[in-house]
Amino acid sequence: MLLKEIRAIAGETLILAPHDQDTETANTNWFGAPPHERMGLSADEVVTAFEETIELLREQVVAMSHVGPATFYVWHDLQAGQLRCSAGSCGRDELPFTEKYRTTGDLHTIVVEFLEDRAPGAIVWGEFDPVPLPNGPEPDVPEIVVWVCDLRP
Repeated sequence: MLLKEIRAIAGETLILAPHDQDTETANTNWFGAPPHERMGLSADEVVTAFEETIELLREQVVAMSHVGPATFYVWHDLQAGQLRCSAGSCGRDELPFTEKYRTTGDLHTIVVEFLEDRAPGAIVWGEFDPVPLPNGPEPDVPEIVVWVCDLRP
């Protein structure tokens, strides 16, 4: 089911709106999968599904004669237990995250992390987000690792 959902992204209309990037949130997809489905998939299968989808999205970018950056990106949302992806008219260093993020060229590692998550959306005791203390130091928030791909041909 997960592979089918990833490939279905290419059948949706890609929205690139550099002057109204809020509308680009329509490009965001999130995928969950129960542990038994995750165990039946390989990371290579998931990566291949994303690669096939990206090729079809590139065709959409060409057809719309878009000028400027067009970026597809994937990350594992640990708190939600989901694999997420989106596309936008932003560069790799301008992704619309409010949290700190770090880009990577390694999609495989992100997919493996998602597939090996045996308790999606559950937080292990002792790994709760720290609560900032008034007048205290800011808590250390881990970076989100995001795989980024240019959609321009």
